Amino acid sequence: MEWSVNTYKNLKDMEPKAVMDVALIPNIDPVDIGLGSSERGNIVSAQKPRKKTMTSIYLKFFETAPDGKSRRCKFCGQSYSIATATGNLGRHLSNRHPGYDKSGDAVNGPALQPITVVKKPHTQIKTPHVELDHLNWLLIKWLIQATLPPCTLEKEWLINSFKYLNPLVQLWPGEKFQGVLREVFRSMQEDVRTILEQVSSKLSITLDFWTSYEQLFYMSVTCQWVDETWSFQNVLLDICHVPCPCGGAEIYYILVKVLKLYNIDNRVLSCTHDNSPNAVLACHTLKEDMDSQKVSPFCYVPCAARCLNSIISDGLRTTKSIISKIREFVLGMNASSEISEDFIKFTAAYQEGSWKFPLDASARWSGNYQMLDVVRKASKSMETVIRKYEEPLGSRMLLSTAEKNAVNIMHAYLEPFYKTTNNICTNKMPTIGLVLFFMDHISETITVCRESRHSPDWLKDAAEDMASKARSYNDQVSNIFTYMTAILDPRIKVELIPESLNLENYLEEARSHFMRNYSTTLFSAMTSVYGAQELEDGGSVSFAEEIARKKRRASISTASDELTQYLSESPAPIPTDVLEWWKANSARYPRLSVMARDYLAVQPTSVSPEELFCCKGDDVDKQRFSMPHESAQALLCIKSWTRGGMNVKYKSTEIDYDRLMGLAAASAADNGMAGLDKKLK
Repeated sequence: MEWSVNTYKNLKDMEPKAVMDVALIPNIDPVDIGLGSSERGNIVSAQKPRKKTMTSIYLKFFETAPDGKSRRCKFCGQSYSIATATGNLGRHLSNRHPGYDKSGDAVNGPALQPITVVKKPHTQIKTPHVELDHLNWLLIKWLIQATLPPCTLEKEWLINSFKYLNPLVQLWPGEKFQGVLREVFRSMQEDVRTILEQVSSKLSITLDFWTSYEQLFYMSVTCQWVDETWSFQNVLLDICHVPCPCGGAEIYYILVKVLKLYNIDNRVLSCTHDNSPNAVLACHTLKEDMDSQKVSPFCYVPCAARCLNSIISDGLRTTKSIISKIREFVLGMNASSEISEDFIKFTAAYQEGSWKFPLDASARWSGNYQMLDVVRKASKSMETVIRKYEEPLGSRMLLSTAEKNAVNIMHAYLEPFYKTTNNICTNKMPTIGLVLFFMDHISETITVCRESRHSPDWLKDAAEDMASKARSYNDQVSNIFTYMTAILDPRIKVELIPESLNLENYLEEARSHFMRNYSTTLFSAMTSVYGAQELEDGGSVSFAEEIARKKRRASISTASDELTQYLSESPAPIPTDVLEWWKANSARYPRLSVMARDYLAVQPTSVSPEELFCCKGDDVDKQRFSMPHESAQALLCIKSWTRGGMNVKYKSTEIDYDRLMGLAAASAADNGMAGLDKKLK
């Protein structure tokens, strides 16, 4: 049976009773509206005669089995326990066989078949396609939320499970699920294009890359901006397969294609990449292209989170084997409630802090630091637990004195790194300025370690490699573009910018850029407003008003360098919400705030820091790696869009999943009530 949008529209307009008849479990009938008004009147009139009255009305439509333990409907053959309340039998007749009471005693005759009741013109019997669309659209939602390809629904065990619940249930074939998802992707993509058309500020983009299990190379392109209400917005533009040889030229071609598809190729201010050489080459080519067309200033930014993660990995290199041993111990505790409870008891007895299980044992930075934390803060408890459970855990997990010392030294050295990543991950909006501030602190920490005579040689060697990567990052971000972006963070301004970036000529260039691209344009717009007002006045402006308008123009001209006034004030406290600060102060800096809206959207990282540093990234990587090519683009984009608040849309129809889920929940509740009757058997 072919699916159509009209079918879905009818589903939304149907009465709840009609949808409640969609039963997925055989031999259990959903309870809907209950008895009619006339029948309720009979019940109220007398308590004792109730059973007799209902028996005379309903039981004649059921026949008792020879064993006396069940009753069977004469219309459809539905079986019920002999103990089933007659009221439920009446609801079965009302829901499944409307008009049964008008058929009289004809049901007792063997020649009358249920089909005669179904074919009555006024009967509203549910047809299979309503049930199929209801169920299949719920399965579409499941595929999106769980990030599962449509081929999942072609698994024989899953199909047989649905058949077991109801032999009449039929799932769409995999090709149909795939086609519906592609159409949903196209429909929602049009909505994204419409959203971007209404954005008045500059846009920034970020790039991320990965390889699937099919060894196909993918790129995600995400767009960010700050809207008129000073709210940060971001939306995934596309998931693109990059063809072989997956170099800078191929990335550049695909990227330009995406930007033109959304008609934003002349509105992009920056691109944050993943630090890979091919991505750098693609961004460099894009900058040359935009500079040659003199469209607007453009700059590409390295990902600070990936650089910091690489720096930390160099620091952990010398203790990698020790961390693996600790991780094996932690995984053993996570798998055994008995061992973990003993660990908690021992830490309380030894006053080694409080611990919440399961502990983070991921191979990411958060998990690695957790391993160091266990030894640093609960070494006695760890050793006691290992000795108590030596057989399941193994004595090999016991750490030597040298290993414990190495862990303590590494923990103390990397503690500022952990605090930095934690701040970046939990910050509502980590700006370029704030991240540069943290990265400067990281560089200072590395320098102190290298120059300290107390640092062991193995740690100094690691610090050398860490310093090299920190310098490489600083070299890439030391330009006028990142300088302007950083000083527009009211918490940073000039005072907290790293010395390598705080150059005198940068400030002059920033002022020149502001005057050229923001102050003059806005001044012209405001002048034109006065001109329009003069025309409305018909030229009859009083002498005093003419002087007042000249003074207004003069004040606009002399105050055009709002940047100087802004920088002359002290920075805001670090906990300040940057966008809220600009929202409150935009009236003081009407032109500079326009520039701030553009530049504060520039991202310091190409991915969410939490996905890179924390175990949350494991789930993202698994989903991306396991996604087949034919489903990757549609599923990953639709999931991102729905998480951002967009509704699933098929062509011009929005799928009302709240209604569908409500109907499904109500039907399940009714089925559960009917199931209680069966248990009385």
